[in-house]
Amino acid sequence: MKITPLAIPDVLLIAPVRHGDERGWFSETFRQSALDEAGFKGGVFVQDNHVRSTTRGIVRGLHFQRPPLGQAKLLRCARGAIFDVAVDIRVGSPTYGQWVGAELSADNALQLLVPEGFAHGYCTLTDECEVLYKVTGYYAPQAEGTLRFNDPALAIDWTIPGTELSANARDAAAPLLADLASPYVYEA
Repeated sequence: MKITPLAIPDVLLIAPVRHGDERGWFSETFRQSALDEAGFKGGVFVQDNHVRSTTRGIVRGLHFQRPPLGQAKLLRCARGAIFDVAVDIRVGSPTYGQWVGAELSADNALQLLVPEGFAHGYCTLTDECEVLYKVTGYYAPQAEGTLRFNDPALAIDWTIPGTELSANARDAAAPLLADLASPYVYEA
């Protein structure tokens, strides 16, 4: 596994190795010890989720869970392609309000590790996408938080035109960064 920190170094891009022959390929998609060696201190993954989206341009996010029920997420796209984004919402962070993103697809097999303290979301780049992700905390609806995916202050480039994006009512009405009372504080 090749693990690379992105421009916000707490967010990691993971490239699993595929071993193939005439029958197909095999890939180890998760190894806790590799994450530990890369400096991930976000805990143990306790739940797996599987999401299917039917059309291109669906935005899911930007979501987070408030402490003490926060979650780190490890995501991969098993069908189709997505543009995956993490926004730093840790008050006092030198990268507060900044985002990083990566294209994850069934073809490139890349994964994104989003630690606690980040709002997370993705946009489907193809029809018929399936996303698999692990989380370090159980889903807790009472701890849910959202940040507006199209906030001009964030200026996220979802890689497809804004007129082609669609989100559910909750995500479309989420708070702007300027109105967010973030529960996360940066620790150097």
